[in-house]
Amino acid sequence: MVTVIIAVVGIILLTILIVWLIDKFVPKKVKPIIHILLWGLIIYLGYITFMSVYREIQFNQLKDKRYAVVIERLKDIRDTQLLYKDVNNKYADSFEKLIRFVDTAQVPITQRRDTLVLDVERTRAFGGVETMKTETLIDTLSFFSVKDSLFKGKDTYKNMMNVGVGKEGATFELKAGTLDDIPVFEASVDKAVVLYDQEKYLIDKEKQKQSIAGVKGPTIRVGSMEEISTNGNWGKDLSNEQ
Repeated sequence: MVTVIIAVVGIILLTILIVWLIDKFVPKKVKPIIHILLWGLIIYLGYITFMSVYREIQFNQLKDKRYAVVIERLKDIRDTQLLYKDVNNKYADSFEKLIRFVDTAQVPITQRRDTLVLDVERTRAFGGVETMKTETLIDTLSFFSVKDSLFKGKDTYKNMMNVGVGKEGATFELKAGTLDDIPVFEASVDKAVVLYDQEKYLIDKEKQKQSIAGVKGPTIRVGSMEEISTNGNWGKDLSNEQ
């Protein structure tokens, strides 16, 4: 867009120069017609410049609103995945598994405590002298419902796969696996899906963004299949947390 603006401004300045030259060297009878045409061209080019800037402002406002919706949904997916991993020692690789988990899972609330017990081997090694060792015990205090905890009893989780804005019917892509034997997951959607009805050059420019502000890269995602992380790729200007 900057290149377009510079080009248009250059043309406007050149047109003004031409008007000045005409005023100096063109016969008076012809001047009014040429002046009208050239000033009309200046006004038209000025309008194009203004609209180029204004369209990008509108695009950024709409983009931020849509991204906010997508990010909140990705946070729900992440929170559900973290609880799923606590119970199953791995992440879910499909939304069907996540939804079923929310529907049925009761997650235990535990308490860790240390206690002294007889160390049989060391006692035997020391000729019967009692030797104690510390063991950590985990007590289950109660259970809580994933549905009530994360979604306050609402059934919005049943549509957690839906992007919710942009292209109608769009869904997130969900992957899960291991990286160096450590569970990882990633939920993502292409920016072009979220911004499908906007001008292509603005979408292409947005997908190339690499700054820490906004959303970095061609997708909006949480988690990663390439590194051990449950963070999102959005900046703090779009969210109070990573």
